[in-house]
Amino acid sequence: MKLLLAAINAKYIHSNLAVYSLRAFASEFEEQIEIAEYTINHYTDDILQDIYKKKPDVIAFSCYIWNLEFVKILIEDLAKVLPDTRIWAGGPEVSFDAVTFLEAYPQVSGVMIGEGEQTFYDLTRYYVQGGELEKIRGIAYRNERNEILQNPCNPILDMDTLPFMYGDMKDFANKIVYYESSRGCPFSCSYCLSSIDKKLRFRSLSLVEAELQFFLDHQVPQVKFVDRTFNCNHRHAQGIWKYIKEHDNGITNFHFEIAADLLNEEELQLLGTLRPGLVQLEIGVQSTNMDTIREIDRVMDFEALKEIVARIHEGKNIHQHLDLIAGLPYENYDRFIRSFNDVYALKPDQFQLGFLKVLKGSKMHQNAVQYGIQYKTRPQYEVLGTKWLSYEEVLKLKAVEEMVEVYYNSLQFAHTVRFLEKAFGSAYEMYEQL
Repeated sequence: MKLLLAAINAKYIHSNLAVYSLRAFASEFEEQIEIAEYTINHYTDDILQDIYKKKPDVIAFSCYIWNLEFVKILIEDLAKVLPDTRIWAGGPEVSFDAVTFLEAYPQVSGVMIGEGEQTFYDLTRYYVQGGELEKIRGIAYRNERNEILQNPCNPILDMDTLPFMYGDMKDFANKIVYYESSRGCPFSCSYCLSSIDKKLRFRSLSLVEAELQFFLDHQVPQVKFVDRTFNCNHRHAQGIWKYIKEHDNGITNFHFEIAADLLNEEELQLLGTLRPGLVQLEIGVQSTNMDTIREIDRVMDFEALKEIVARIHEGKNIHQHLDLIAGLPYENYDRFIRSFNDVYALKPDQFQLGFLKVLKGSKMHQNAVQYGIQYKTRPQYEVLGTKWLSYEEVLKLKAVEEMVEVYYNSLQFAHTVRFLEKAFGSAYEMYEQL
């Protein structure tokens, strides 16, 4: 019996944390489990051929907005060339409305719903040792009469019960290594799926420190924490930052997604003492329009954020990545320009102008009609226009986004850009003219 966990990543440098965590949790059946990672830059025919040659008895796809269209094509073709292979799917793009997905794709045996580790373990045991599919929690599936049924989800796991999934780091050469020290999020941002699950929990610091030491010992170039708001627990965040400072190997970089306005004085002082390049911070501003911030259920004090970002910038030792989202409610074109200029003035090392993605299951998805949001039918469900922002204006922002990538984020024109800014009324106007 061979079970294949298949991941199709957005880029070669990415790795899929989910499939490695599933395999580690089901290590009792390690000999039967294989992982195959591809990218959306592969031809689907090449992926199909590679999977066919592996001849899995069961294949489980990890489904996200960036790969779902690939997965759908592969499902239809795999069912033809490997008719006896059982096809399963999991991940946010299929688990929200699993029954509908199964109705649309009769080739699929089932969908894993919610947190996947225990469910995948039970499913693996079912295929290897036998048992009753009806008793496996956290799945929607077809029974012998081809009826689609859905079982209750498993209870969420204690983070300390999750085994460390990394071992031989040869598989991760030249790739970003992902790591999670917490699951869930304390906030309820309406565009984010993390707002649905309020069950925030943390991995014990003693376990985290041992696992970080593994990365340090192996001189991993970059470890990217996937914690949704890393610094929502001060003791947890400060403990990790203190550990990586005291055990710095001079090579490894750690990436954290934080809420800057939550940083306290003690944390700021600690961050100020870190080696340049040891830490980089991603800070989601999203908008500086407080009407917008309130409407999307976000908690953010922009004045406090400005002061903290400026203070970190003065230290010249931490790379800061600031984000904006275009297409949010109550933000028209002119108001978005103001948000752009507000964030640009903070001089981030990277400035990402993103576009709203209306994710299935999110509050934004539920309120799409109310906001007049038009978005792409297929993944990545990106905004085309809203009650406040026309498609023509979205296209203007797209052009500006490209110029920001070329002239600002590339870091190839740092002096020229700063010089040119003086010739225009605002930073946005400069990029618009470019």
